Amino acid sequence: MKHTLKTLMATTAFAAITAQAAAATELEFYFPVAVGGDAAAVIEGMTDAYMAANPDVTIDAIYTGSYADTTTRAITAARGGNAPQLAILLSTDMFAMIDEDLVLPWDDFLTAAEMESWIGGFYPAFMRNSQTDGKTWGIPFQRSTPVIYWNKEAFAAAGLDPDTAPATWDDMVAYGTALTLRDDSGSVTQWGVRIPSSGFPSWLFTGLVASNGQDGLANTAGTEVYFDTPEVVGALEYLVSLAAEHEIMAPGILDWGATPRAFLDGESAIIWTTTGNLTNIRSNATFDFGVGMLPANVRPGAPTGGGNFYLMKGSDDEQTLAAIDFVKWATAPEQAADWSIATGYVAPREDTWETERMQAYAAEVPGALVAREQLAYAVPELSTFEGPRITQIMNDNIAAAIVGDKTPAQAMADAQDAADAVLSIYR
Repeated sequence: MKHTLKTLMATTAFAAITAQAAAATELEFYFPVAVGGDAAAVIEGMTDAYMAANPDVTIDAIYTGSYADTTTRAITAARGGNAPQLAILLSTDMFAMIDEDLVLPWDDFLTAAEMESWIGGFYPAFMRNSQTDGKTWGIPFQRSTPVIYWNKEAFAAAGLDPDTAPATWDDMVAYGTALTLRDDSGSVTQWGVRIPSSGFPSWLFTGLVASNGQDGLANTAGTEVYFDTPEVVGALEYLVSLAAEHEIMAPGILDWGATPRAFLDGESAIIWTTTGNLTNIRSNATFDFGVGMLPANVRPGAPTGGGNFYLMKGSDDEQTLAAIDFVKWATAPEQAADWSIATGYVAPREDTWETERMQAYAAEVPGALVAREQLAYAVPELSTFEGPRITQIMNDNIAAAIVGDKTPAQAMADAQDAADAVLSIYR
């Protein structure tokens, strides 16, 4: 009798534990890694920490490749009725996700106080690619701006002040001329400047457009682009001139992914890339380097970039609320500080920079402050309906100008015409 009762109690306890485990809210979370370093491990560490503090939630963090791969996979899963609850996609994917009707606005699940304290706490520059039509569609997380990195030892060897970055377009040409080295046969052993023209060419190009005085390449509704203005044509003329006229940048299309290595190997003395490469470069550089704002022409300027959290449709209420709670936790000061320090991405809220860890980090690595300070001059990254098509149109025409198939003016006129034809149905 006692044995039977004991067995029954054990069976009941096991059933209760099993039921509790079965009742745990399960989330899937897609994320890309677009920079070097070990960002995937950092993400997994964050999800593990959240689950340890919230044992009633399980999160399957799935690394899904590049941004493009992640977007494709998220859309495919959603169309198949198996969408993840969360995905980090490019901030510029906002219009595509709205057009596909695959995401939920965060505002619908937040109180007025949360809208003010949480949504209102993100830097306005990041929200320009996160909100439209009065709704919040993306939560800034894996965000960045392009910055310049320069090799201080190469500067000193060229007779330049190693602690002073090129501040203007003219400076970049002058510095690049001094830094471009050739051997006795005339072959270049060190290029002065490297601005990648594959991977994210329109993003970096927007930095030139902004510094030439134009506030981005599209309207806030995602229905119009401004590709053929004098500011944009002038920016492309300058980019082309760095190789074709001044001979301080390697000719042809320069690979995005190879750019940090070109800097670390001494192939290029100044590079343009994301602040998200800061930790990678800091960990691997064998020389002193500086981090600076993009050089100004008419004014300082740079685009914001990177990824946002998107809340995918198709989940039950418990999953949606758990997903929102995780994102609130991940963007809270302590977690956001850990993420920023580990990766180099810009902490997207002022309260994160007020933590002791971030203040100590900024004191140790002043370059981490550059992107934050550059936000005062930032413009939105190119983002429209039919975003991948529009961006590809721009990228193809930038490439045509770089390789000499078109003049900058013709390239931008062609880009404008092609983009107008695509976007006309949205106007």
